[in-house]
Amino acid sequence: MKLKVCGMKYVENIQQVAELNPDYLGFIFYEKSKRNFEGIIPEFSNSIKKTGVFVNEYVEIVISLVEEYRLDAIQLHGDESVEYIIKLKKQLSENRALFIEENKQIKKKKNQHYISKNEVEIIKVFGIKDEFNFDVLKPYLDVVDFFLFDTKGKERGGNGTKFDWSVLEKYPYGKPFFLSGGIGPKDIEQIQIVRKTNLPIYALDVNSKFEMEPGRKKIEELKEFKKNVITNVVK
Repeated sequence: MKLKVCGMKYVENIQQVAELNPDYLGFIFYEKSKRNFEGIIPEFSNSIKKTGVFVNEYVEIVISLVEEYRLDAIQLHGDESVEYIIKLKKQLSENRALFIEENKQIKKKKNQHYISKNEVEIIKVFGIKDEFNFDVLKPYLDVVDFFLFDTKGKERGGNGTKFDWSVLEKYPYGKPFFLSGGIGPKDIEQIQIVRKTNLPIYALDVNSKFEMEPGRKKIEELKEFKKNVITNVVK
């Protein structure tokens, strides 16, 4: 089971979280969010996938930010349609650029695009509360790499509350997904229970329950949580 820490904002804190070596670090590019990211992403291990979180953003702006920050994954947290994702993937494929470290063997030229080794992952978010119609996912199965199930609330994520995980027992597909929504340090036992259902949970996505303030994570709590997830859930 992978771990994604989302809502990163401050350089020093980003570096501290990166030292824990999570699988994904999420940066929110949404002005209405308290965790909206503006600034410089410091260097960290290539094993950590930089993930940009977007809400109903213009495709051209998404491409521009993928290019600027060399993102490895895109998380779509709005009402993005299948057609939107197809257009986004087409443009990413045509550019196939600027998503990895600079290759010193490639001569740098003005406006040159660096070709990515891997395609950018697409994660589509769906909000769940007490029930969910999984039929709405079917059109997305062939155009996304992962789903992410979050708690449906007033905010586009970061609400700090869990939805009823038993709803996922009716999940009918093999497409792997991220489990999100108010996951905190006290949820290890519940995660163990859900893990035993054989649902294709690819990763846990944590955010507000590990914060001192919006965008600033509690390092020791994250460290302990990661340790417990690996030892008690995976093993």
